[in-house]
Amino acid sequence: MQTDHDRILRIKTVLERTGLSRSTMYRKMQNGTFPKNVQISERCAGWRESAVSAWLHNPMFYSADDQPPG
Repeated sequence: MQTDHDRILRIKTVLERTGLSRSTMYRKMQNGTFPKNVQISERCAGWRESAVSAWLHNPMFYSADDQPPG
């Protein structure tokens, strides 16, 4: 589901789209049940829109291990 023109979403947008709290999202990232973030700069990270969309499509069975590397 990843594209060459994949947008990078900031945390506020990801939290709004998913309805998750920040702590729940990071816990899911650690468990591999939510997409990992990508480092944009030294102090800035974001999430690939395609990965967040994949999670939204099937959150109960999402596995970060099944996704192509960023």
